[in-house]
Amino acid sequence: MMQEFEQSEQISPKIRSKVLIDALPYIQRYNGKIVVVKYGGNAMTNEALKEAVMSDLVLLSLVGIRVVLVHGGGPEISDMLKRLGIESKFIGGLRYTDAETADVVRMVLAGKVNKELVAHLTRHQGPAIGMSGIDGALLQAKKKESKPDLGMVGEITAVNTKPILTALENGYIPVIATVACGPDGQSYNVNADTAASAIAAALGAENLILMTDIAGLLRDKDDPSTLIPSVSVSEVQSLKREGIISGGMIPKIDCCVDAIRRGVKKAVIIDGRVPHSILIEICSNEGVGTQFLSVY
Repeated sequence: MMQEFEQSEQISPKIRSKVLIDALPYIQRYNGKIVVVKYGGNAMTNEALKEAVMSDLVLLSLVGIRVVLVHGGGPEISDMLKRLGIESKFIGGLRYTDAETADVVRMVLAGKVNKELVAHLTRHQGPAIGMSGIDGALLQAKKKESKPDLGMVGEITAVNTKPILTALENGYIPVIATVACGPDGQSYNVNADTAASAIAAALGAENLILMTDIAGLLRDKDDPSTLIPSVSVSEVQSLKREGIISGGMIPKIDCCVDAIRRGVKKAVIIDGRVPHSILIEICSNEGVGTQFLSVY
C-alpha cells in the first residue's frame, strides 16, 4: 500500500478537476463545521503517512472546515522512559503513571510531540497552535479510580472549549496534547481517544475521527474483507455479546458511542495506514473504516 502511494503517477489536469468537483458536496457539507481528529498509531511514526496527514489537515482547514487535532504519543513516551531507565508498566491497556512517569508524559506530550506536530503543519503552510489540556484548564480531570491503582491517570470531568474556539476563530488549527489538570493543580495522564471524544462532544463537532492501525471493526478480526462499514450505537451491545467487539476495540468504540450520545453527528474509526485516509473519510461516502451513527 505504501509502495503504491510513494510510486503513484501524476494525474492529468482533467482527472484532477473532476476529483475537485466530486469533492464539492462534501466540502459544502462540512464548511464551517468542526471535525476533531485523534492522531495516533502508524500514521504518527511513519514519515510518509505523517506528511499525508498534515497535508490533509491543512487542506481541510483551507476549504473552511474547522479542524481540531488531538494527539497522544505512547511510543515516544515509552522510548523516553527507556532512555531514562524508567520501566513502562501497563494495566488494562493504560499506562501506570507514578510521579516520575507523569513528569515524562507531560514533557514528551506537551513539550516534544505537540511542538513537532505544530512545526509539521506550519511547514505545510497551515497555521497551527499547540496547547495541552493544562493550558487554560482546557481538560479538567480527577484521578481515575480503579483496582489495581493506575497512579496519576485522569478521568475527564470538564472541557473548557474557550481556548479551542479562540484558536479556531482566529484561523488556527488547535493541536492538543492530552495532559489534564486537577482542581489541586496536579497534572494527569489522559487516554487520547477518551480526550478526543470529550472534546468533540463539548464542541458539538460534526465528526470525530479516530485514527488506528486496523481496517476498522471486523466481523472476523483476521479477515479484513469482513469490515463493517456502518454501525448504529444501538447495535453495539449485541456486537459485544457476539464477541465481534472485543479486546482493544472496546474502549475505542465506547468513545465513539459516548461522543454520539453527547451530540456528535458521526464518529468513525479509520485505517490510518491508508494514505490520505482523512480526506477519503471526509470527501466520500465510502470512507476507510467503520462509522458509528445514532441511526442509519
